[in-house]
Amino acid sequence: MSVMVNAPLGPENALDLLVSLVSDDLRQVNETIIRRMHSPVVLIPKLASHIIAAGGKRLRPVLTLASARLCGYAGEGRHVMLATCIEFIHTATLLHDDVVDESALRRGKPSANVLWGNKASVLVGDFLFSRAFELMVEDGHLPVLAILSRASSVIAEGEVLQLLTANDTDTTEETYLEVIRSKTAALFAAASRLGPMVAGRPPEEEAAMEAYGLNLGMAFQLVDDVLDYSARQEKLGKTIGDDFREGKITLPVILGVAAADATERTFWRRTLEDLDQNEDDLPRALDLLQKHDCLEETLRRAHAYGDTARTALQSFPDSPWRRALLDVVTFCIERAY
Repeated sequence: MSVMVNAPLGPENALDLLVSLVSDDLRQVNETIIRRMHSPVVLIPKLASHIIAAGGKRLRPVLTLASARLCGYAGEGRHVMLATCIEFIHTATLLHDDVVDESALRRGKPSANVLWGNKASVLVGDFLFSRAFELMVEDGHLPVLAILSRASSVIAEGEVLQLLTANDTDTTEETYLEVIRSKTAALFAAASRLGPMVAGRPPEEEAAMEAYGLNLGMAFQLVDDVLDYSARQEKLGKTIGDDFREGKITLPVILGVAAADATERTFWRRTLEDLDQNEDDLPRALDLLQKHDCLEETLRRAHAYGDTARTALQSFPDSPWRRALLDVVTFCIERAY
């Protein structure tokens, strides 16, 4: 792929730097997660810890912690509790998504619904949502509750919209972008906006951080779309083409269908709508996406969202926090290379 990003840090180093800046706060988040997912019903912490342990570097709660420090928050507790809320909401949506998508793996390991069944996964997801709202109420700040409850409802709307467009090759780019804006970017936006809110900063800074998070989330998801069709996926320990095998309609496919001739459209309908696939179909899909420049074009859109995210931070003074948040945009996009 020819699209490149000029940045002083490699993607993993960029995220590692941000994580190191919030390491003390993140340790408290992890301790709070363990404490708050406890339940006398043994299956709940067992299942919840399975998926939380597979949650990677906790980018979303890290955004809450970092944005709070960027905006001068000097407290010890509120940002930690709200970052935990963000992680619980995120984990609950993963549990529900895996059930809806009938996913067998989560980050290369058996998904919770495979190990414990769909019913348990849905109910533990509900438990984590409830825990998140308990933490919001304990915070006691109505604007915080408004942001997180709104984000939760938007995520649910996005999940339903995705369900309505599942396996539909007529899905438009506009509709798909609305899906990922709701399903993915809304939580990035809420996580980032909480920082200036707990720091007591003016509405302009809240709006700037919300814009940063929203556009970062859009870029993050579009890169995920590309990764599913990329050899880079194998280096990350994942299988190429999972989205294709499940008939998921993502932006590369939407662009491929839009550019397709009649024979190619028939191929996409057979493989994605009817899920009538054979072993030669994934290589053909990859060839078609390359032929029509679909992966490159998706990355160009990701770069555009990344540029908008960086622009949103311009109003903040230079600091290690600001530089690290800028570099995290690079991390999100350079995962594709």
